[in-house]
Amino acid sequence: MNYQELSQRIEQSGHGLCIGIDPDPAQFPEGVGGLREFCLGIIDSTADVALAYKPNFAFFEALGRPGWDALDAVTEHLRALPQKPFLIADAKRGDIGNTAARYAEGILEVMGYDAITVAPYMGRDSVEPFLRLNKWVIGLGLTSNPGAADLQQLKLEDGRHLYEAVVDAYREWGSPENLMIVAGATRPEALGALRERMPETFFLVPGIGAQGGSVADVMRHGAFRDRPGLGLLINASRSVLYASKGSDWKQAARKAATDLAAEIRSARRP
Repeated sequence: MNYQELSQRIEQSGHGLCIGIDPDPAQFPEGVGGLREFCLGIIDSTADVALAYKPNFAFFEALGRPGWDALDAVTEHLRALPQKPFLIADAKRGDIGNTAARYAEGILEVMGYDAITVAPYMGRDSVEPFLRLNKWVIGLGLTSNPGAADLQQLKLEDGRHLYEAVVDAYREWGSPENLMIVAGATRPEALGALRERMPETFFLVPGIGAQGGSVADVMRHGAFRDRPGLGLLINASRSVLYASKGSDWKQAARKAATDLAAEIRSARRP
């Protein structure tokens, strides 16, 4: 899915809702048979609502072979959906040279994801191998976790914060056509400053729902200035996945996703 297609999908749906698939067996509703049943149930309940899905690889990798098998099943199921959602591999890879190239090949080509999250700490050659494959790279910018202040918000000698230097580097390494950034919902003013720095770049915005981020603040500060409501993939994970611990968990997940999509639509700037 290219830049224009993604923009059109968001415009047509009125939202850029992304559902993060972070399956934690300790939080599964009673009676759920396992990882695969839970993930496919969430997907099938929300497929006509969500514009994007973001499986978090760590939640599958932690379970060894059964987890990898479940990730394969989830990936194939997502790719077969008639809605053709935008698929993000939340893998946060960050290595150089041949290693980065193998990560890119395995996740973007073999598994067929549209995008992958990457950590840029090792520099340009940890990002470029992903950019060569005509897919999307989603680089960490300013994240939503409390520890983001430890490094990302450090002040440099030139007056910029470290995260600002990172996103400035992204503008040199890629373009809005192939590179997005992660920009957390829990820091809306910084989100606005990032939008001024990157006026045409898509933002993947975590931190809505369980982390307390505000949809209205995200839309006001983060959307494209000249195209209200565009430029954002707004992610929700726990607030959708674990909307109920009862037998109605699928219906509850669907309602949570539908309600959030409606909230995003209503928050679009006039």
